[in-house]
Amino acid sequence: MHKDTIEAQSPIDPPNPLLRVGAVIGCPSSELYNMDCVQGMKHYPDNYFDLAICDPPYGIGLVKTENGSWGIRKPEQAENASKTFDWDFAKPTKEYILELFRVSKNQILFGANHYIEVVPYNSPCWLVWDKVNGDSYFADCELAWTSFDTATRKIKLKYFGANSHRFGKRIHPTQKPVGLYEYILDNYAKKGERILDTHVGSGSSRIACHFKGFDFVGFEIDKTMCEQSDKRFHNEISQQRLF
Repeated sequence: MHKDTIEAQSPIDPPNPLLRVGAVIGCPSSELYNMDCVQGMKHYPDNYFDLAICDPPYGIGLVKTENGSWGIRKPEQAENASKTFDWDFAKPTKEYILELFRVSKNQILFGANHYIEVVPYNSPCWLVWDKVNGDSYFADCELAWTSFDTATRKIKLKYFGANSHRFGKRIHPTQKPVGLYEYILDNYAKKGERILDTHVGSGSSRIACHFKGFDFVGFEIDKTMCEQSDKRFHNEISQQRLF
């Protein structure tokens, strides 16, 4: 299926403001909603967002055990997994992909090599994030599928867990550096465009959009993570005002 063949759906009313956890009104605007992203996207008309930068669950079974460590578990081995982060057993659905492509003009999807079967068409442009992990047992890189008809690019940037991050401590198991999103915005977005993140997580994408001057809408279904992410975001922009 090519992008142009995706069926559009009629938008409904704007998202319920009671579900909006945090917002910045002005330029740039920034909104975060504590709700299911598929339902949230249905509130927006076709092609409302210029670029969607998303890092959904890959379906590889990432869980947190009772001793606080993170690892990959098969569903039948996850009896002791934390219920807070047991989401990674499910891959993105076709419904999610269809709605994402309806509301956004272009997309960048981290981890799409794990759920390539639901991505609508082949792309010549993949982003390769080199984590500079050294001899770590973690993956050396992550792949991101893009809708752009350009060459594959490599981004060399130390993984959060291997390098102190300039934007606070790690609050999410798959937290990505703000600098990674800044690179993407610098190279794949234009000033004045609207950015969507369907799985905000730690909020790195939201922070990058604010500092780079992009209007942002994000969804995060986990209430605790949504609140922590919003706290992190407002702490960072408050620090900015001090200087």
